[in-house]
Amino acid sequence: MIEVVSPVVDGGALAAKALAGEAVPVRAAVYADGHDRVAALVRWRSQGGRWSSVPLDPIGNDEWVAPIRCDRVGAAEYQVVGWVDRLGSWLRDTRACLRAGQAVELQFAEGAELLHERMADVPPADRQAVSAVAEQLLVGAAGAQDPLEAADALVERLRLVPDPRTTTCGPCLPLWVERERAGVGAWYELFVRSEGAILGQPPRSGTFASAARRLPALAAMGFDVVYLAPIHPIGLTGRKGPNNTRPAGPHDPGSPWAIGALEGGHSEIHPDLGTVTDFEEFVARARDLGLEVALDLALQCSPDHPWVREHPDWFRRRPDGTIAHAENPPKAYEDIVPLDFGCPDWRALWTAVRAVVETWIARGVRVFRVDNPHTKPVALWSWLIGELRRDHPDVLLLAEAFTRPHLLWRLAKVGFSQSYTYFTWRQRPAELAAYALQLSEGTSDFLRPNLFVNTPDILTAELQEGGPPAFRLRLVLAATMSPSYGIYSGFELCENQAVRPGSEEYLDSEKYQLRPRDWDQPHSLAPLITAINAIRRRHPALQRLRGLTVQGIDGPNLIGYSRRSADGRDTVLVVVNLDPHHPREATTSLDLPALGLAWDASFTVRDELSGATYRWQGPRNYVRLDPAQQPAHIFAVEP
Repeated sequence: MIEVVSPVVDGGALAAKALAGEAVPVRAAVYADGHDRVAALVRWRSQGGRWSSVPLDPIGNDEWVAPIRCDRVGAAEYQVVGWVDRLGSWLRDTRACLRAGQAVELQFAEGAELLHERMADVPPADRQAVSAVAEQLLVGAAGAQDPLEAADALVERLRLVPDPRTTTCGPCLPLWVERERAGVGAWYELFVRSEGAILGQPPRSGTFASAARRLPALAAMGFDVVYLAPIHPIGLTGRKGPNNTRPAGPHDPGSPWAIGALEGGHSEIHPDLGTVTDFEEFVARARDLGLEVALDLALQCSPDHPWVREHPDWFRRRPDGTIAHAENPPKAYEDIVPLDFGCPDWRALWTAVRAVVETWIARGVRVFRVDNPHTKPVALWSWLIGELRRDHPDVLLLAEAFTRPHLLWRLAKVGFSQSYTYFTWRQRPAELAAYALQLSEGTSDFLRPNLFVNTPDILTAELQEGGPPAFRLRLVLAATMSPSYGIYSGFELCENQAVRPGSEEYLDSEKYQLRPRDWDQPHSLAPLITAINAIRRRHPALQRLRGLTVQGIDGPNLIGYSRRSADGRDTVLVVVNLDPHHPREATTSLDLPALGLAWDASFTVRDELSGATYRWQGPRNYVRLDPAQQPAHIFAVEP
């Protein structure tokens, strides 16, 4: 019997996720009735490729596990195969009889018969060895010698040779294999128009050329992806002024998410930012620095979008005939009109969306951050992602889906490469620990989290009230709890003023105005960000979603967790003081086997942030963290 196979999504109806070269643990319950031993393997292949196999290892209670690695991006499949290990069962029972001093002549003869039966199953190169052991067994039956040592070695050699007389095959289960950036990377969000902007009269927008001057600093900090807020023409109708006020002034630039004007829609570039050539040069400059450019895909329109004139049936109408603007009561977005993806002409609309994505792919974009995908039909995403997987399997989509868990998960299941999460609102030790475990193990077959510490819409109360220590501790949490994390520009300057008490909106939000910054301020967190991104690159344990263990910390407002690489060679232990205002001290209560150590081990921990080294003994050790100095330890564990 083969049951409870993983990774699996909806019983195999949808593909589980893997990264090229990633060690993906395959687990299954494999068992048979009676007392015979069983054996099992997992085999896998890329689409159109040859099968590879590894034996599954028993871990107790009829559960088995082994890692598989798919090296090719695209569709793949795997299958668990189990069989009654008649030869292994015979060897076990015969050894038991020998230990008990019982006669084993018949057992030796039975073993020889089993080997002759298996002769046709084994590769030709092994048949001579099988025959030789069978003959030794017959000699052993006459009292010449004990051949079980040779039989033992042979059983080990046959671990990957199923017995066709007793074999059961599980279903072939799908995997979708993506390139490494789908699961590992540090993201930085910026508004092109603010980089190099001049707040004169009238103000002057930044451009792709001026924003490109920021790229070397982002690369030096260790970021992998630079994500651009929308770069398209912005409508005039309903335009918002500073802090989401109306009416807008004559020089207010409007929200980049109010897409579309006389200059064009989603396939065009705002003329203040430059030309298509300027954009392609920006992408090329980023690539030269080791950065990928991610583009915002916001499927909504300003009332001035060309689609409103050309395809009025793509939009919902109110009883008075006007097009309904977007709203999330009591919030109203008079500058945005949502598309009706279920309209009678939905096929043409969906095709137009794909054409937009194809346009930007042709201009060098391979990563898209999708705005509010949960407000569009899941069927749209399932179709679009299927089309992209067929023609552009290297393209990645990040879902900005701050929505109910099951809808967030469904979007991940239908193929979004990554997803935003609830991380920003998980702040107490217990809820952070539970959420980290859920992301690492509970949903890791289908959801890859990207832990953004802030966004243009999310400035949490913790950041507003905790000052720079809160920014430092949240940075450490995001960068070590997930192999993918991100920050929105201004985070490194600890920008923390909300538009009003109780709001998570920024004062003077960059969504509605130009916001050039002085990046050389002495209190910038850029050195800390640089150090943390370097630590992430040094440690394979921090580049893996699975493999997190919550560690015990006997003290309030502290959290501890460890990560271990798939091969067990790299282990990182993180301890964070979640109180941005006070020093905290405590004693650890470590699960040392999760660190690859014996319970009484003596070991060294090296703080990758400070360089300090400590010699620890056993599970209980002292820690003290002052948020004004260093809110966290990121320990490399050295036996």
